[in-house]
Amino acid sequence: MKNKILVIISMCISIFLCMLDTTVMNIALPAIQTDLKVSLTNLSWALNIYTILFASLTIPLSKFAEKVGINLVYIIGLVIFFIGSSISAISPNLVILILGRGIQSLGAAILFPLSMTIGINIVKVNARKKVIAALGITQGLAAALGPTIGGILTQFGGWHAIFTINLPFTIVTFLFCLLSFNFHESKSAEQNDYLGSILGIILLFSLTLILTQGRNWGWQSSIILWLSIVVIISSLLFIVVEYRVSAPMIPLELFKNKEFTGSAIAIILSNLFLVAVTVILPTYFTHMQQKSELEAALLITPITGMIFIMSPISAMLLEKLGPRVIIFSGFLLMTISYYLFTHINMYNTLMVLITCMILGIGYGIIAGPITVLAASNFQGYLLTASQSVSGVLRQVGVSLAVAIFLTGLYGNLATAKKNSITYINYQVNTLNVPRVQRLKIKQKSLKGLGTHSSQATPKNHFSKDTIKKIINKEYEKQITNLPNTVNNDQKKQIYLIVKSRVNIKLKKQNSEINSAIEKIKNYANRQYSNAFFNLYKYSLPFLAITCFTFLLFPSKRKN
Repeated sequence: MKNKILVIISMCISIFLCMLDTTVMNIALPAIQTDLKVSLTNLSWALNIYTILFASLTIPLSKFAEKVGINLVYIIGLVIFFIGSSISAISPNLVILILGRGIQSLGAAILFPLSMTIGINIVKVNARKKVIAALGITQGLAAALGPTIGGILTQFGGWHAIFTINLPFTIVTFLFCLLSFNFHESKSAEQNDYLGSILGIILLFSLTLILTQGRNWGWQSSIILWLSIVVIISSLLFIVVEYRVSAPMIPLELFKNKEFTGSAIAIILSNLFLVAVTVILPTYFTHMQQKSELEAALLITPITGMIFIMSPISAMLLEKLGPRVIIFSGFLLMTISYYLFTHINMYNTLMVLITCMILGIGYGIIAGPITVLAASNFQGYLLTASQSVSGVLRQVGVSLAVAIFLTGLYGNLATAKKNSITYINYQVNTLNVPRVQRLKIKQKSLKGLGTHSSQATPKNHFSKDTIKKIINKEYEKQITNLPNTVNNDQKKQIYLIVKSRVNIKLKKQNSEINSAIEKIKNYANRQYSNAFFNLYKYSLPFLAITCFTFLLFPSKRKN
């Protein structure tokens, strides 16, 4: 293969686009929902179809490529991805958008594993560490950059731009590959593992469907129960088949390699806890702090910057320090960042940026080495299989993050709303103000739930007309039973006294109302903020345990 640099650049672009499209839509969902006039539940299919098909088809399509020709199938994958992105970019309705995303995912399922295989295979085993590190950094950057790029494109180009951006990069990659690829390549003569492929697709399709739709359908619903049974049965059958066939779709000998097994677990966990922040945090900034999509995206940009810096550095230090020190350090820093998210003032921009930097450093320290470790010393079909499995596991980590943290968030928000409504009713009922006024306060408080308003509480809650009516009503009561001998001057004096008493009374009521509103706002803000950050608080023990995944790796790398 000629023009190795062009090939490596092309592979990085393909990997970046494939991984970017797993998260780039998240922050654009409100804009798409408004434009297409669809419910968020229905719109989620445009997001989930990509993850489901990407995860379930990656391994079978990479095996198919070995039979037909990796370079040729890669070019076909580029064309499919281009068509899918084009359809998504011009989609006038939800059905066309889901169709476009489905075609996109088919292309991504081809491009991702083949990009890794082609990029690694063009260099010798003893020189491929830098290439693997570059490809691994690209994966981490794309996953972290998704919300940032999505926010910028949606802000300045509309939601269609998150798909349009793929087109020029796909064309450039296509031209680079035509100039560089050798299409007279050797092909695998192994028998096809049809049964393993079918079982693998059923297993991964069912698993990702559970993870992406469990919240909408209900985790205890009958369809989720049946899908879980399918996952268990297909998993057992798949293992039996792969153990017995001569050319398995996933060679089980991969897992005999300690570096690969440790990397497989680290890939899932690191992506789970990274995406839990890059998806949840922008939602918090836009909904609770009323920031724009762009502002929310920029606040988490330090995560991406640190991944870009730390991934190559940690990959280079892998030989010197060994995988155990590197993996432990990365997960420890990610744990520290989660601790800070539950303790810092989230309105302090500097502290937010620093915490995001720590998370990015932690993930970056892990991302570079685990890509190198997952490839281990494999060659040939084992190398291709290792990269396909790694790609699927990365998607599993992303899907787990969405399933666990979004389900937890919706549950927490429901609890926050329930608690806030109870508190609103309690505070409003204790007010010694007219019933109409209490109703207005209650309605306004309920309407503001789930958002943070920077506006100061108004001092007066009674209009001039209302005050005048109250004064006149009280005045009429006073003069009703007065003798006819009372003259106008005396009546005027009585009116002034009534007016003074009403003003004092309303001033006191205004003070009570303002106090109640402030209490309601503070309580609701705490409840809704906790709905977000309790996710990280409850995750802390689990993330701390992941630090011990370093024990899965050998103390020193084999040369």
